[in-house]
Amino acid sequence: SAIAGAAGFQLSSPDIRSGGTIDPSFEFDGFGCKGQNRSPALEWSGAPAGTRSVAITVYDPDAPTGSGWWHWSVIDLPRGPGALPANAGAVGGAGLPPGARQIRNDYGVPAWGGVCPPAGDKAHRYIFTVHALKVERLDIPADATAALAGYMINANTLGKASFQAAYGRPAAR
Repeated sequence: SAIAGAAGFQLSSPDIRSGGTIDPSFEFDGFGCKGQNRSPALEWSGAPAGTRSVAITVYDPDAPTGSGWWHWSVIDLPRGPGALPANAGAVGGAGLPPGARQIRNDYGVPAWGGVCPPAGDKAHRYIFTVHALKVERLDIPADATAALAGYMINANTLGKASFQAAYGRPAAR
């Protein structure tokens, strides 16, 4: 289980160890990657006082884009202790709590977009973050970009907790 937090706010995953290596089942299925494209289970607790909702983001700062890569953004999650089951990030969001929304990732889909660094590149870092928000819902359109969602999340964050794990692919033959 991966655990990281600030002032009692914690994020963990039974599927991914903080500082560890991400299992290939969480790899994207496309762009040369052949994973199952499923999101990991996540659990959080200890949100600061005043939290009205929670957001989850997964970001790769090492993607060769000049701006990183947003793999997942989920907003409008209920406050308090919470959890998302494995594969909650499937297209359609059936595994999400009522009212929660997935924002379009950098693959262009409002869902989990699995890890998929270029073959032969150094292992990329993936930062999983839970954000405690001071608003019940973020006022952003359904087709918002991950950058807009990130801006609104950060503008309304009371606290956050993160963990990081890595993933790399061997060079193509």
